[in-house]
Amino acid sequence: MTPRAAAAFAAVISVAGVAYLALRVNLLTAGLAAVTLGSYVLLYTPLKRTTTLNTLVGAVPGALPIVGGWTAAGGALGPAVAALFWILFLWQLPHFLALAWIYREDYRRGGLAMLSVTDVDGRHTGRMVLLYATALLPVSLLPTLLGVTGGLYFFGALALGLAYAGASVAMTRAATSSRAWRLFYVSIVYLPALLTLMVVDKVAA
Repeated sequence: MTPRAAAAFAAVISVAGVAYLALRVNLLTAGLAAVTLGSYVLLYTPLKRTTTLNTLVGAVPGALPIVGGWTAAGGALGPAVAALFWILFLWQLPHFLALAWIYREDYRRGGLAMLSVTDVDGRHTGRMVLLYATALLPVSLLPTLLGVTGGLYFFGALALGLAYAGASVAMTRAATSSRAWRLFYVSIVYLPALLTLMVVDKVAA
């Protein structure tokens, strides 16, 4: 497949997807999908080769789909869905920084500007991982504080957040591949467990 053919195919399915959401769901959800697509393709992708801040930028389109799911289900924009956005945004950062540390040589060979490529001993990566995981902990409790979820979610989210932060602490002492893998696996468990807690909490209420 040529780059032109790939670009044409991507353009067609992208326009079709946004149009479908506009016609069959609602305009707000279609707009969110368009912003997600545009920020990923036009901002995040080219920034991968120019700045380590690409991870922060990429976390925006990574967190917007849950907002689109909320509005597609009839929810309005407000504090509750903002909390969901920030949970997804902050969760991604330790997740991808751990992965970038594991595959730092591949990123270097690919010419991608990741923090792990220039962070020789991994201390800066470890500090950033802990910073974002720690910030996620209070943010993950907001759904209960905003009245969206109850006590079951609150205490479950607290336990999951402490586990995520705990796995991040190890990266600050020494950024090794084994510790990065451990953090990555914890991150994979964390998000579906947190979202499942939201559902179970609502069903049990």
